[in-house]
This record gives sequence, C-alpha cells and structure tokens, in this order.
Amino acid sequence: MRLDKIIQTLLPHHTNFYLLFEESAKYIEQASDLLRRFPKVSPEERNRLIGVIADLEHQCDNVTHKIYAELNGTFVTPFDPEDIHQLASMLDDILDLTDGCARRFQLYRVKECSDHMAQLMETLHLSVLELQRGIKLLRNMENHKELEQIILKINEYENQADTIFEQAVASLFELESNPIEIIKIKEILVELETATDRCEDAANVIESILIKNA
Repeated sequence: MRLDKIIQTLLPHHTNFYLLFEESAKYIEQASDLLRRFPKVSPEERNRLIGVIADLEHQCDNVTHKIYAELNGTFVTPFDPEDIHQLASMLDDILDLTDGCARRFQLYRVKECSDHMAQLMETLHLSVLELQRGIKLLRNMENHKELEQIILKINEYENQADTIFEQAVASLFELESNPIEIIKIKEILVELETATDRCEDAANVIESILIKNA
C-alpha cells in the first residue's frame, strides 16, 4: 500500500461532506422530478410546482454554503478540497438551472411544453438519477466499476440532450413565426440543455476523485 494511502487510512475522515453532498443530490432529484411533470399538469398545478422547486433551490443553496464552510474549517478532507468545491458548485448550478427553467414558464407565460421540451426534461431527470447514485457511492471508493458505468451513462444522457436540443431548435425555427415566442421557448430549451451539461461536469469531477483515490 502506498504511503499516502496508509496516511489517509490513519487520519480521521469527516462524514459531513458525504451527508451534505447526498442532501444536495436529493434536492436536485426532487426538483428535476417535479419539472418533468410540467407537460402533463394544469397551469395551476404547474405554478404550484414552480414554487416547490424554488424552495428546493433555496435549500440546496444552504447546503452549498454549508459545504464551503465545512471546507474552510476542515484540515483533513475525504478527498481533494478543490474537487469538493467544484462538485458542490456543479450540483448547485444544476438546481439553479432547473429552477430558472421552471420560473421562465411563469415569467414568460408559456402554456404548453413541446415534445422536445418534455424529452429534455426526462433526459435531465434520468441524468440526475445517475448522478445521485454516483454521489452515494463516493463513500466507498472500492466501487470503481459501478462509478465508471454511472459516469458513462451521464455522458450518454448529455449527448442525447445535445441531439434533442438541436432538433428542438430546428423545429422551433421551422414551425414558429413569432420571434418573441421563439426567444421564450429557446431560453427554456437552453436552460434544460445546460443543466444536462452541468450533470456531465459533476460526473467529470467524480471521475477526477475516482482517479486520484485509485
């Protein structure tokens, strides 16, 4: 066993980081699950869900600040402090983007979800579910193969989201003649696609953690 691994084994590990990351991932999963219901609910129910997502975003913000505070006050961390900071930031971004997408439905008075929009919402949620699994596995770095499969799956979902986004924009330009509506819908599509990008960014951080702790 390498000397650094022996030292890491002997030093105390703080479980707070794992708990906080898992809490953040839980809020993200709940928010993305609510968002994917938008195509099937009434405008009134959608407005209620927007409020719930906003509350989840605030709770996730609080968790992110706790992670940063814990990082500043902890000498020994379970993995690289830079990776902890980056992962916390990526998770926070995912929920910020999810919340931003939801709020735009209300702000722009968007009444319907296109099929492409619904597909992006579903793809985002599937990516978030994989990310949540990956976060839980950070407690045990022995699950290399499973973590690698999760990272690959998130990358696949990001590629799918890129394709759906391109098709959605092409369809929007072809079928919608009102430039204001085009701007409204495209902004929502961009938020959704960017959220899946952030899932991939978070997966890349997990991959970095995995490599450093191999």
